[in-house]
Amino acid sequence: MADKQETSPQMKAGASQARRNSLLARRALHALGNFRGIAALAAVLLLGVIFSPRSGATGKLMFLTSRLHSDTLFENAEYGILAVGMTLVILTGGIDLSVGSVLGFAATLSSLLMIAYGWAPVPAIAVTVMAGALAGSINGFLISRFRVQPFVATLAMMVAARGAAKWISGGIKVQPGARETYVLQGDSPHFYTWMTSKVGGIGLEPATLLFIISIIVMLLVVRYTGFGRRLYAVGGNEEAARLSGIRVASVKIAAYVLCGITAALAGVSNAARLQLGDPEAGFTYELDAIAAVVIGGTSLVGGQGGMFFTLVGTLIIGYVNKILSINAVAEHFRLLAKGGIIVLAVLIQQRKKT
Repeated sequence: MADKQETSPQMKAGASQARRNSLLARRALHALGNFRGIAALAAVLLLGVIFSPRSGATGKLMFLTSRLHSDTLFENAEYGILAVGMTLVILTGGIDLSVGSVLGFAATLSSLLMIAYGWAPVPAIAVTVMAGALAGSINGFLISRFRVQPFVATLAMMVAARGAAKWISGGIKVQPGARETYVLQGDSPHFYTWMTSKVGGIGLEPATLLFIISIIVMLLVVRYTGFGRRLYAVGGNEEAARLSGIRVASVKIAAYVLCGITAALAGVSNAARLQLGDPEAGFTYELDAIAAVVIGGTSLVGGQGGMFFTLVGTLIIGYVNKILSINAVAEHFRLLAKGGIIVLAVLIQQRKKT
């Protein structure tokens, strides 16, 4: 009996201390609030410095070079542009699994117009963007007018867009000289070289600038316009939004149309980076776009998040991949790391709600 009486207060004290520690952890997590994504990005950057190898030529840490950071932005520009459109859709409580296939179709179509038919870049890009908007509008109509689940509707578009890309290309990569009938038989379009060459005085490629501009424009739209407020309202409580007079169907269609447009722009960037149109381009890119949105802190159930969070999520994924790459970590370990980061981000979101 004496032993039990002696250990009981110790056990109670230990349990009390554990509760206090848990409470402090929850308060710290709550205090970080919307800055948790920034804190995570800062931690990733710190790890990049700590584990950075040194350049064999200069002896400097590779992670501290401006070229590494500009390359990271360029390599992740396509994912970031896709994530911009994905954020709009997720804010409404939806999802778009077709963006990777729409990217592949857009890359193929824009290359076909410029390489096979000799179109100038501006009309070729305009037609490609309209094709992306059409794909998004079909998704939006199926979801809002016919009540098809977003997963099912966009899954159907994912298959259809990939099939359309292979159909218009004849099942081959669209590049100069691929067919005798193509207008361009030698060099790739000058536009592709321009899109992937650094702009003097800025040190960034136009493809990277397209990503940055997309983020800034949509951040302003989401944060400061009536359309942005309606996105949050629909995602927060669709029935309440409908009762308050918001045209829910129109908001959803607009979100999916914009998502299709960003996928088309990402496709143009992909074609420029590869110097050709590949009908297989964008395979599984939709998963990277969703991951960037979730890791940044935007809720998958809708109504919470924004473009700044998407920017942070894109940078986190990009820098994690870059850090692992410069340290010669095998690709399968990179994928495992990305999966772990996604799970951790979702767990943090759930903890915030509770």
